[in-house]
Amino acid sequence: MNEAIRSVSYLRVSLPRQALDLIEKSRVIRTWPVSTAKNGPGERMGSGCTPRGWHRIRAKIGVGMPLGTVFKGRRPTGEIYSAELEARFPGRDWILTRILWLGGLELGFNRYGEVDTTWRYIYIHGSPDHGVTGTPASHGCVRMRNGDVAELFEQVAAGMRVLIEA
Repeated sequence: MNEAIRSVSYLRVSLPRQALDLIEKSRVIRTWPVSTAKNGPGERMGSGCTPRGWHRIRAKIGVGMPLGTVFKGRRPTGEIYSAELEARFPGRDWILTRILWLGGLELGFNRYGEVDTTWRYIYIHGSPDHGVTGTPASHGCVRMRNGDVAELFEQVAAGMRVLIEA
């Protein structure tokens, strides 16, 4: 890894460990459990896989929203997640609380064309806590528990780098 990149803060998502690390000056400051794609790693559009490599946070969405805010198309729906709401919409891919929208940085690997992370709408986002099991379960995104994603959201900035490792 480039030494200049290692000296600054970044996020590392480990697919094998199903964990997200906040790294500062080559040290892990904090680790949270995540669930990534049930289809495993991969970059292709429509694959349902979690893309690997270097990314950046292209947008932070949901500042000031309550925990459990439901998002669709990156916009709050006006709903707050509950077990009753989940029972009314079984199978819904819940995007909750906060969204960190990722953009790939590696041309031809996770940026542009059929492998573009941004246009695959890959996020780090909140999920019902039971959706973060430490096993791959998502449709490609990086799921976090609601309290965890809210905590992370306050510690990162748009433009921060994110490394997704398989």
